[in-house]
Amino acid sequence: MGLIILFGTFGFGLICGMPVAFALGLAAVGGFVYEGLPLFIAFQRVLSGISVFSLLAIPFFIFAGELMMHGGIAGRLVRLASSAVGSMKGGLGVVNVASSMLFGGISGSAVADTSALGSILIPVMKEKGYDPDYAVNVTVTSSVAGVVIPPSHNMILFAVAAGGVSVSKLFIAGVIPGILMCLCLGIVAYLVAVRRGYPSETFPGWKALGLSFIVALPGLMTAIIVVGGVLSGVMTVTESGAFGAIWAILVTTFVYRELSWAGFKTAVVSSVRTTALVMMLVATASAFSYLLTLYRVPDLLAHAVTGISDNPFVILLLLNLILLVLGMIMDMAALILICTPIFLPVAVGLGMDPVQFGVIMMMNLGLGLCTPPVGACLFVGCVVGGVRIEHAVKTILPFYAAIFVALMLVTYVPAFSMFLPSLME
Repeated sequence: MGLIILFGTFGFGLICGMPVAFALGLAAVGGFVYEGLPLFIAFQRVLSGISVFSLLAIPFFIFAGELMMHGGIAGRLVRLASSAVGSMKGGLGVVNVASSMLFGGISGSAVADTSALGSILIPVMKEKGYDPDYAVNVTVTSSVAGVVIPPSHNMILFAVAAGGVSVSKLFIAGVIPGILMCLCLGIVAYLVAVRRGYPSETFPGWKALGLSFIVALPGLMTAIIVVGGVLSGVMTVTESGAFGAIWAILVTTFVYRELSWAGFKTAVVSSVRTTALVMMLVATASAFSYLLTLYRVPDLLAHAVTGISDNPFVILLLLNLILLVLGMIMDMAALILICTPIFLPVAVGLGMDPVQFGVIMMMNLGLGLCTPPVGACLFVGCVVGGVRIEHAVKTILPFYAAIFVALMLVTYVPAFSMFLPSLME
């Protein structure tokens, strides 16, 4: 009965349009009241959920990403990608993917990637004769790189929810899977472009390519400083996030000189709003997770899954499909906080490293950002591109398939995610 009250209240809150954080909190309070537990325990769980030093890195990463979006870094990365791969058939589609890989590795946000790069590339692609649905689909799906390639604040959430998984290992583990995913998307973007007969751009020459790289280098250094500081042990995750934000201010203000006072205020307001949302989710999900543990939900799920099959291949496929479906109907941050304590023990029981499972979860739930009915990136991309969601979804399936292929490779070939972390041991 307790589980019915917990999930029933949560589901009712979502159906009524209640914010996910409030629905989680209401469900947790309902569960505590039903069990006759003192409510001060619920408040203790709420406070302990956000009293984690690593979480201090999240506002810094979010702020740095906002600064880059408003300070001219995205445009320079697009020019670099265009110089490098724009001469291919349908080159702007591949440029879009390459730009997302570069910008996503700096901003750490899929929505910021879609908004910033979409505003630059989608109008240009439409002007060059690319269909609007193609431009939107490439932009939306390639933005998933922002949650896989480090630095990613969602990986910090996973590390906290998993009970102390190394953030530095998670960061480095996402590099190869992120590149693999972008490679698969690039192939699909190229094949679709060839089939539709899209034009190619003229190669500007090696000198122009080198100049584009030099101009984009200060922006690229943001990711190098942040990730390098963590991996080298010189800085903690929080310190690297703070330094990354400072570097972003210096680059966008004094090097590129494109960060206006209005843009700075917009970045601050957006960062505060996003950080508040994330912290509320962390706080209420902590109390919710306490009841999940009390009701032994991870054990129940493990028994249910193993009751279907004892084949590890099948169980991992089931976990992926469950996460994919959940990613279609719920917010990514909330799912990380709720699902990690439930699914991680099952994956570890099959011999999977928590770091590998973290990367798999990022790819899974990142795909959810691109799918209806609640895909934030899909909504943003369609608004920027002026395309109706139902029209974009009709032609987006090949791009979904590309991400799914990369996901399956990372799931069943541990080396894709664990090779680089193994070098740190």
